[in-house]
Amino acid sequence: MDITVLINGAIAFVAEYLSAHVLTCLVPAFFLAGAIAALFSKEVVLTYLGADAKKSIAYPVAALSGSLLAVCSCTVLPLFAGVYRRGAGLGPATTFLFSAPAINVLAVVYTAKALGLELGAVRAVGAIGCSVVIGVLMAALFERHKEEQQCTYTVHGSSWREHRKSIGIFVLLLSILVLGGAITDWVLKASALIPLTVLTGYAARSWYTSEELSEWMRETWFLVKMIVPLLLGGVFLMGIVVQLLPAELIARYLGGNTLMANTIASLSGALMYFATLTEVPIVGGLMQLGMGKGPALAMLLAGPALSLPNMIVISRVMGTRRAAAYISMVVVFSIVLGLSYGYIHAACSHSCESKRGVAYENRDTGNWMPKVPSTHKICGKGC
Repeated sequence: MDITVLINGAIAFVAEYLSAHVLTCLVPAFFLAGAIAALFSKEVVLTYLGADAKKSIAYPVAALSGSLLAVCSCTVLPLFAGVYRRGAGLGPATTFLFSAPAINVLAVVYTAKALGLELGAVRAVGAIGCSVVIGVLMAALFERHKEEQQCTYTVHGSSWREHRKSIGIFVLLLSILVLGGAITDWVLKASALIPLTVLTGYAARSWYTSEELSEWMRETWFLVKMIVPLLLGGVFLMGIVVQLLPAELIARYLGGNTLMANTIASLSGALMYFATLTEVPIVGGLMQLGMGKGPALAMLLAGPALSLPNMIVISRVMGTRRAAAYISMVVVFSIVLGLSYGYIHAACSHSCESKRGVAYENRDTGNWMPKVPSTHKICGKGC
């Protein structure tokens, strides 16, 4: 392929990314991350997400708070950096980093609607479990000798009164971020976001001093300088990779539930960039071309959580060794869960469908099985 065509395609890819994400995704995400870093009490962050916070509190909070956001693997980066810089433990922070793009409510509902309730439910449960296990392992590997951060903070009964301004700003900015990603019609989007933006600006000017606002802007600008150049460089490289790896070639090697198929699905998903919710139609298209259920789950887990731009930035934020460990865990757990689900689905399908009498070839196993009418339910739902 001509190098000029590759470069022009990559530039177009960056332009498409900027037009789709900057105004309603990245901008509010950076302001939200800056607010977390500058305005949120470190006491609150350490109490719920600190390295020494109760694991029974920290990891559910990290996983569930991430699931409320409709963000991609790139938009979550400033939020992760803001929480991590504010004192969150590595374990809860990486749980949040995985959960936000992988199991947001919109993605799970869309998966269930487009690819089936079964795959949507398995994706949600698998991603929640993965996020917590990865967070616990990251903390065990890199924070077991960490003694300098002793969490002696407690949240007193007056904490709501003390932190209500920060919570109010957080809710307003979060509303802008969620609605900006959820509403597709630009008229409705403008009708919702313009009043929210004006209200947020008025609240910020009324509730905070000029020094606090300046600190907020400084933290926001610091995150922009740290993340945006690497992010755009990664998106540019991704634009080249997309052109060199056509979907048809990937689909050819994903038609089953072998270790190779799940590994290719997980690795290709980790390297590709999926905008918010776009992984669902992409995986759906590959499944129509013959992609197995197991590799589909592997790509749905690894794809939204990682991307080439994401890997570059998290290496800068938490160091190369920690980033390498996190990336490896995401890829490996996606492969394991994909294989497990593929085998369970194939075994359950065989158990249900063996009662029928017309043969067909199962795409997950390559074996000939009795054909089931399209209206027939499997796995306890009509067997």
